[in-house]
Amino acid sequence: MFDGSGPGPKIYVAGHRGMVGAAICRRLEAMGAGEIITRTHAELDLTDQAAVEHFFSETRPDQVYLAAAKVGGIWANNTYPAEFIYENLMMEANIIGAAHRHGVGRLLFLGSSCIYPRLAEQPMHERTLLTGALEATNEPYAIAKIAGIKLCESFNRQYGTDFRSVMPTNLYGPGDNFDLEKSHVIPALIRKFDMAKAASAPAVEVWGTGTPRREFLHVDDMAAACVFVMQLDREAYRQQTEPMLSHINVGAGDDVTIAELARTVGEVVGYDGEIQFDTTKPDGTPRKLLDVSRLRALGWEATIGLKEGLQGTYEWFLQHRGDLRA
Repeated sequence: MFDGSGPGPKIYVAGHRGMVGAAICRRLEAMGAGEIITRTHAELDLTDQAAVEHFFSETRPDQVYLAAAKVGGIWANNTYPAEFIYENLMMEANIIGAAHRHGVGRLLFLGSSCIYPRLAEQPMHERTLLTGALEATNEPYAIAKIAGIKLCESFNRQYGTDFRSVMPTNLYGPGDNFDLEKSHVIPALIRKFDMAKAASAPAVEVWGTGTPRREFLHVDDMAAACVFVMQLDREAYRQQTEPMLSHINVGAGDDVTIAELARTVGEVVGYDGEIQFDTTKPDGTPRKLLDVSRLRALGWEATIGLKEGLQGTYEWFLQHRGDLRA
């Protein structure tokens, strides 16, 4: 899409203040990829169809990265299911519809690995979508993300648009949410271990049994994969996908148990106390490992190892700890 010669495209990054959107902006800026357009929530409410329509009419972006989403961990998904399905559906429908109506050349929708059935065969290939029941703790969010994929595919099928979808595994890195109630597992563990270290606490409590296996991808790797997929030749993308099964998994290709993750976070933080598992709390899906063969066939693989990524994330946390909410 952009070879470095002449003016680059106008690129709208929806959700640029989020962890993934910010990483995509960093990646695009480092490449000098074009004019990056952003709007804060105060400037543009993405659940407001009229406001989104007006924004696209005024700015006329050539490309859109749809990284905006309401996200959270098990507790947040269980507590606010209505907000998770409603807000995500509204944002997706408004942006994807406006992108079609205003002639956006290419759009990339970011989904989630929770779209796959709870007991899907591991590793989870793209074709397992809609083959079984979803994990109950995040079903509303997953359904919204599935709808986003199908919106892209349906516009492509009916109107010949070039709207693509990528499904990231569990992400972490700079800019993550470290709120203990609403965060995902890695930032929650970093926060817990850091607090325990500061208090010289004898033990840290971790939700669940510690046995579920999870795959983790650094957000800078995710941003690199997003730009890679966005810039793929249209024919190359089509060769590795199907018209109504067009999404591409993005992951590291391996996984660890929550217990192994907790021990690694403890090492990175420098906490040497005991780790205790609260088995009264939910585990969530037993295993979530993505089959990334489609993306590897296209020529992309992750480069940031888990421990290296955790070290960088903890350093970021220490630098910004004073700005984080209690």
